[in-house]
Amino acid sequence: MNDIKSMAREAAFAARKAAFAAGQGQAAEILADYLAGQGGRVLAGYMPMRTEIDPLPAMAAHQGPVGVPVIIGKAQPLRFREWSPGAKMVEGAFKALIPEEGVWVEPEVLIVPLLAFDARGYRLGYGGGFYDRTLEGLRASGPVLAVGFAFSAQEVAQVPIDATDQRLDAIVTEKGVTLFS
Repeated sequence: MNDIKSMAREAAFAARKAAFAAGQGQAAEILADYLAGQGGRVLAGYMPMRTEIDPLPAMAAHQGPVGVPVIIGKAQPLRFREWSPGAKMVEGAFKALIPEEGVWVEPEVLIVPLLAFDARGYRLGYGGGFYDRTLEGLRASGPVLAVGFAFSAQEVAQVPIDATDQRLDAIVTEKGVTLFS
């Protein structure tokens, strides 16, 4: 399975890079509109890296607490530190930016980055399992909404999955919102 996922990641990086070069269109507005229906629930977004689609406008527009992921350690679930526009950021693990300080929040809605997704609601991540472990733990405590955010060009026929992969509840692209039942 690792070889299959590794090959899928290579193709997905190339597709995302091409989509990034073309621009993200109205994706951030579509995401913000979708998240507006979540009210003041605690939201977790992410700080975009390289060619990831940018969720920051939607995070800034959210009417409620917003956190960003902090990698605590290998094979650990993510934790989320409160973020707001203008927060002082420092480099964390894997060169991801994290707030220098702030309270820890437990998200009820997560914007999930990805390399690829499919029509079943599965995503291909970077291989560390951070979001899968995090979603599994959060879902054990109650309902959590996992929203993938990607370019439509990142859709593939089928993401290779194993027993630990967590399904998304929705995907938002520049073409709109798809809900998974």
